Amino acid sequence: MLNTISLGIVITLMYSAPLIFAGIGGVLTERSGVINIGIEGMMAFGAFVGAAVGYYSQNPWIAFLAAGCAGGSLALIHAIACISFRANQTISGVALNFMGSGLAVFMSRMLFNGATMTIPVPKKLPKVLGGIEFTFIMAIIAAALLWFIMYKTKWGLRLIAVGEHPAAADTLGVNVYYVRYISVIISGILAGFGGASLTLSVVSNFTPTVVSGQGFIALAAVIFGKWTPHGCVASCLLFGFAQALVVMLGGEGSIIPSQILAMLPYVLTILMLVIFDGRSTAPKASGVPYLKGVR
Repeated sequence: MLNTISLGIVITLMYSAPLIFAGIGGVLTERSGVINIGIEGMMAFGAFVGAAVGYYSQNPWIAFLAAGCAGGSLALIHAIACISFRANQTISGVALNFMGSGLAVFMSRMLFNGATMTIPVPKKLPKVLGGIEFTFIMAIIAAALLWFIMYKTKWGLRLIAVGEHPAAADTLGVNVYYVRYISVIISGILAGFGGASLTLSVVSNFTPTVVSGQGFIALAAVIFGKWTPHGCVASCLLFGFAQALVVMLGGEGSIIPSQILAMLPYVLTILMLVIFDGRSTAPKASGVPYLKGVR
């Protein structure tokens, strides 16, 4: 019984790590006033780059950093479109979802002899005591760091002000564009780390379905967690537990059809949004392009 519980905890934490990275990235960008629906595409591109660099370099740490850069590069496109050119943030995010997954499959075909999946990496990211993935430890540290920055530093106060009242923040000398650019790019880097957590920790190679909605679940965790780092982490742990149940209950001899089990995380996502969405209030300027000088 204890072995089963321990295994369930380890699997829960393993599946939570990618969600935490992507989720806190979503918290950061939305608190600055920019919606980033493109997290799914950034995770997919980061997952591919992490797997490809991990295979060719045989160094999972270099691959992990490369995945963050890949996610950040897509986020930069999103930032330019939405902040500088004031494009519709939802449409830009949807386009990046297609772009990220499309680029990943295209580059996989280019680098791996036409295959849509990469060759498994020779070395994965390490585990810590008890078999817990090191990516989970890094995700928790990143979430704690974001919490500290948001609530205990001057830059965090400026971030919150930009997401709530950008015009007022501008009159106090805060560079709204700078804060939003930094937030969106870091959001993409974190999403890339989330993708790499899948291909360098959970599995060992990239496939077109490796992300399979993780970015959207992370966005749901942002809302469920009321746009706070600690709330988002708690939500991601809940969704990670749902995925762990799929693994634990879906072994050989299971009386529950695998198709039904696979639906569990997404059904839980819908239920949580229905229950808690009405009680959550997004930052007032979230999704609203800012034009300097316009009140």
